[in-house]
Amino acid sequence: MHPSDTSAALPRVVIHYCTGCRWLLRAGWLAQELLTTFEKELSEVALRPGSGGVFRVEVDGEPLWDRKRDDGFPELKVLKQRLRDRIAPDKPLGHSDRP
Repeated sequence: MHPSDTSAALPRVVIHYCTGCRWLLRAGWLAQELLTTFEKELSEVALRPGSGGVFRVEVDGEPLWDRKRDDGFPELKVLKQRLRDRIAPDKPLGHSDRP
């Protein structure tokens, strides 16, 4: 690793989505939103195709949201709050912080 390359130390998000359910657009939109909000705090957001109704968001291999566990899809506001709390607790989220 080059000394100026700090991206390896930053968290990696993976969005695992069901191709049969046609959830690629939803996964891509969430990836775009997370990359926009956390552009300096993330190394990357990857999209992982899957099957069986999977829709899971992980940070460094740890679950952040799971459609089956959390009963549905995440609201963007909630997903951003969970990610912020995990990787950048002091980061203000603007309108996403409002109740």
